[in-house]
Amino acid sequence: MFRKRGLPTGKGSLPFYASLSIMTFLESVLIIAQASFLARAITFLFEGAQIKEIGADAALFLLFFMLRTILGRWKQYTAERFADRYGARLRTKLVSSYFHTGHLVARGFGTGRLVTLAIEGINKMKGYIEIAIPRMVSMAFIPALIVLYVFFIDKISAAILVFTVPIVIIFMILLGLAAQKLADKQYETYRVLSNHFMDSLKGLETLTYLGQSKSHEKKINHVSEQYRKATNKTLRVAFLSSFALDFFTSLSIAFVAVGLGFRLIDGNLTLLPALTILILAPEYFLPIRQVGKDYHATLDGQVAMKEIESMIDLHEEAQPIQNPLSNPTDIQLDKATVHAQNTPILKDISFSWSGNGMIGVVGPSGAGKTTFIHMLAGFLDPTFGRIFVNNSETNTLNRADWLDKIAYIPQQPYIFPATLADNIRFYEPEATDDAVWNVIKQIGLYDFVQQLPNGIHEEIGEAGRSLSGGQEQRIAIARALLSNRPVILLDEPTAHLDIETEFEIKQLITRIFKNKLVFFATHRYHWMKQMDYLLVLKGGQLVEKGTHEQLLEQEGTYHQLFMQGRVSK
Repeated sequence: MFRKRGLPTGKGSLPFYASLSIMTFLESVLIIAQASFLARAITFLFEGAQIKEIGADAALFLLFFMLRTILGRWKQYTAERFADRYGARLRTKLVSSYFHTGHLVARGFGTGRLVTLAIEGINKMKGYIEIAIPRMVSMAFIPALIVLYVFFIDKISAAILVFTVPIVIIFMILLGLAAQKLADKQYETYRVLSNHFMDSLKGLETLTYLGQSKSHEKKINHVSEQYRKATNKTLRVAFLSSFALDFFTSLSIAFVAVGLGFRLIDGNLTLLPALTILILAPEYFLPIRQVGKDYHATLDGQVAMKEIESMIDLHEEAQPIQNPLSNPTDIQLDKATVHAQNTPILKDISFSWSGNGMIGVVGPSGAGKTTFIHMLAGFLDPTFGRIFVNNSETNTLNRADWLDKIAYIPQQPYIFPATLADNIRFYEPEATDDAVWNVIKQIGLYDFVQQLPNGIHEEIGEAGRSLSGGQEQRIAIARALLSNRPVILLDEPTAHLDIETEFEIKQLITRIFKNKLVFFATHRYHWMKQMDYLLVLKGGQLVEKGTHEQLLEQEGTYHQLFMQGRVSK
């Protein structure tokens, strides 16, 4: 888990904080030792000592100064290493969360926001870990040890140091809250700008085709101007707070110096302790000043961390398997409800099925067909309701024993930049070449593959050989067929194909998946007669269920859609 607006936790965080604390404690000791020997050297020179007489004090000062510098570098190196490892783990979780929550996250967060979080957000968060966290630890140790040392030298100076700190901290908090509010607004504007840019990029071809590219330029300028203004407001507050922080800390040091000066004149204090305290006073306030400055510089990193956590929280890791599923062809949903951003997408879905068969999921646009398939695929968990598989209740299908039994075929299957054989081996990476060839024969790609220069080892996808939509769907079907999994989930697999190719895919699916449990979300009405059972969704609710003939006799929603000659997407 990751804490919002706080210190990151997780693997390796405890040793990191422990080592950081130990190094900061040693740094505090070195600061005090450095100041003490520097004060001794200067005092002895002032009192008339020869340079050779202060050689030991000067050498010790240089030694402690060098050790402090080395320790500071090592502390920064430790923070950078932890930030790199933590950022890599967080990016992995972010990507994993996206793939497990499907298009729901894209709709809720926006494509630009996802890109911003994965690239800029992680980098800004790493800056927060590398800079702000070591400063916070320093502020916790260094001032406390310095004021404790000063207390044994001069109680009055220690009291001045203690009583001036709250004034500085209160002012830091007030300006920090204002800066935080502006930083949140700036990051929100940046998110809008990112989403707008990504949407514009994706629709650039359409805008150009419609002759709207010039008019769209004004919208881009408007969003960019908003981001510029938000950034300037944040910078103004940050610069003001840095100036005020320097002013108040300098004033506090001046109070200490004036008090020491008056007591030196009155003879109530000697030069050596006074000079030691005067050297330590800036070191006492330095961590506080650094935290104040770095807080503003790393605010966007804290905001990014909160954004990343909110996305990761949408997806929970797969539950521990207590009752492993065997052959999961008996499934029951009891009032299953799925929410997205507090809005119900599926409401009170109840149905049961036992054994193999083809179940069609149909309905008008926005009915919830894809969400229903995503729930069965484990991408989404029901907010309310229950799920039973083989009479075993589970509150999520994002569990390894269920995921090992299903094969998912989306509208546009992704073709990896790899060989044809490796693409087909997606679910079964250890499958032999003979098994791949056998599947290729069954899906009707044998003649095509034989013509390839490298056969099943031909590179496809991205920079490799391009494929038609029908060939990509056949490869997706081959993946499912090779896996021999009992449950097949199809989400509009022929939505982007021409009629001839769709007819071929239809014949293929109905033939090779006839002995499996198939959930088929589609808007093509001619598929309906091939289904053993139909689930009709409307407005996220299951309004009708039954066979094709039974639903036609009811003359309800399904009858109306079928008579229109299509079941809209």
